[in-house]
Amino acid sequence: MDLSAHEQEFRRQRLANLEALKAAGHRPYGRAFERTGSLADIRAAFAEGLSVRMAGRIVAVREMGKSIFAHLQDGTDKFQIYVQKNTLGEEPFAAFRRLDIGDFIGVCGELFVTRTGEQSAKVHRWELLAKSLHPLPEKWHGLQDVEIRYRRRYLDLIANPDVRKVFNARSRLLSFIRRFLEARGYYEVETPVLQTLAGGAIATPFQTHYNALGQAMYMRIAPELYLKKLLVGGYDKVFEMGKNFRNEGLDRSHNPEFTALEIYEAYGDVKTMMRLVEELISSAAQEICGTMLVGKEEQEKVNLTPPWRVVSYHDLVKEHAGADWFERPVEAVREWGRAQKLDIPDTMTHAQVTHEVYDKLIEKTLWQPTFVTRLPAELVPLAKRCEDDPSLVDVFELVVRGRELCPGYTELNDPLDQRARLEEQAAGDASKLDEDFLRALEYGMPPAGGMGIGIDRLVMILTGEESIRDVMLFPQMKTREPKPDETPEE
Repeated sequence: MDLSAHEQEFRRQRLANLEALKAAGHRPYGRAFERTGSLADIRAAFAEGLSVRMAGRIVAVREMGKSIFAHLQDGTDKFQIYVQKNTLGEEPFAAFRRLDIGDFIGVCGELFVTRTGEQSAKVHRWELLAKSLHPLPEKWHGLQDVEIRYRRRYLDLIANPDVRKVFNARSRLLSFIRRFLEARGYYEVETPVLQTLAGGAIATPFQTHYNALGQAMYMRIAPELYLKKLLVGGYDKVFEMGKNFRNEGLDRSHNPEFTALEIYEAYGDVKTMMRLVEELISSAAQEICGTMLVGKEEQEKVNLTPPWRVVSYHDLVKEHAGADWFERPVEAVREWGRAQKLDIPDTMTHAQVTHEVYDKLIEKTLWQPTFVTRLPAELVPLAKRCEDDPSLVDVFELVVRGRELCPGYTELNDPLDQRARLEEQAAGDASKLDEDFLRALEYGMPPAGGMGIGIDRLVMILTGEESIRDVMLFPQMKTREPKPDETPEE
């Protein structure tokens, strides 16, 4: 165990208290403790003179001679307890003084109100439930070191109450999404995370080996192809919410392991998905945040009130780069991009330069919810072409706070066109084609709308958090323990 000198000293002191408590007959790691309710429940039903059983972690202690005030904290609230030598008896009171901040205890007592008006419990009996061998982060300043907050999320949750609010909001969001979709006739399904081919998106997969089958396998990058097979099989409305994995970069909006929601509806299209996602997210904001204006006070708020802006990809590019953009020769658009400090090699096509301009310069300007529609077909090989222009596909990208939150498609159900486009994407490598998916399409898939929502990014929008790591309980980190002098405990 890599501990600094002062951490080792704290641990030695706490181990000494543990031994003293054991000698006095107190088990340092107790068993189940039946409670009257959570601390929030007890506060809500407070009545003077009521007998209660409560439990929690000691987070503050104030000694006053023959009496002690302390605060217990559980996952719902903090509550003051009052310990008197005359009530407990000499030995239990002396043992209580051996307790440390961070220890878990259970108490039996009687509710009362102090002279200062604070709801409290007078302790008649207590028992030790779990001894803490390390001090908690310094209570007034909390846990500030960002890396330690991510690596030791358990300390972050103890020290920073607002962190728990973010993850409570995330939990409520997941529950709301399921209820919302089930109420509209969607079935939640589960598809394989380990796949023989990593399909459904363009991304680098994580590879592993399946010993029992003696073959390479991939962590899924998207569940799309399996969900479409269910449309072939007769499901009309399906969704899956779970983990996807992409062996790519880490930044403020990307994590290699992330949570996504994918939804498919037979006999729908891109407009079906636009209406659904607009209603889903605006309803979620009202449910979770109590308002359509979301974000932190210091930020420009996001207004999720429908209807949201709808604008084509081409119109956005022309707004930003000039009305004649698509008439300019490729050399001219390359030079324009370089003048904007973009990395534009001579090998880039007109379409590639255009998407670089959109990706690096335009998308980040779209703070309020915006449906960007009619994207170039080469960008989205699984979507149906626009009837009036086959070079475009009938899709949207929902952008909020300058980041893509949700792509939605009129799904391609023509197996011949789908094969041709996947072959083009595979650049002649037949091993990259999912022949089972293509065979399924040949049995017939109904026209359908589909979309995927990045759950982590949606939580960021609703809570105003700037980094994806702040909405993941245990974000991916490079294996490295903080140095001893980086530790927050003082």
